[in-house]
Amino acid sequence: MPTPLAEHAEKLIRGRRAIRAFRPDPVPGETMRAIFALAGAAPSNSNTQPWRAEVVSGAARERLSDALLSAHTRRRLSVDFPYRDALYSETHQQRRKGFGEAMYGALGIGREDTEARDAHNAESLRFYGAPHVALVFAPSNADERMTADVGMYGQTLLLAMTAYGVASCPQGLLGFYGDAVRESLGVTGGKVLFGVSFGYACDSAPVNRVRTPRAGLGETTRFHE
Repeated sequence: MPTPLAEHAEKLIRGRRAIRAFRPDPVPGETMRAIFALAGAAPSNSNTQPWRAEVVSGAARERLSDALLSAHTRRRLSVDFPYRDALYSETHQQRRKGFGEAMYGALGIGREDTEARDAHNAESLRFYGAPHVALVFAPSNADERMTADVGMYGQTLLLAMTAYGVASCPQGLLGFYGDAVRESLGVTGGKVLFGVSFGYACDSAPVNRVRTPRAGLGETTRFHE
């Protein structure tokens, strides 16, 4: 039988979504500390907790955004974890396509409008207007297996933000500019896996009303008896 927490879990997990337009209002420091402390309860292999978060606000946020945009303009990519489209199967590609059509449709950007799409990508390096961004690092020697622990931390962080009424957007693109991130923040070592922009949602923005479907249980899960 469901526990009393089941209803809350349904609302929390299904209520979380990626936000791509934020208000400038900052999240209070006490709230941020509570969120990141809660995220630290995430599980990890043998309790190793191999994650590190660099939380960036104010002037440091502006410097980081400028550094990312400069690297983007100069095409100075520094990807700590290799990426290629071939990682995704045809099914995965179809899901990506559906998401892209929904998001760009809400933004009024056509499929062939590469200039507008590039401008939107640049906006993501401004963190969609969010007043804060957290860069999530794995250790310098991390491989794919260790990133599973960091991913569990990331999901716990997103749910903690949702529970505290803070909107968020996980951004894999920020991990494409590891050198720019480290230089801007004065960080030595560590691999940037992803970033999370966060703050309070701009409810009037059409892009924030996009809803993406999830695969049915039978598509992703098998039960063996």
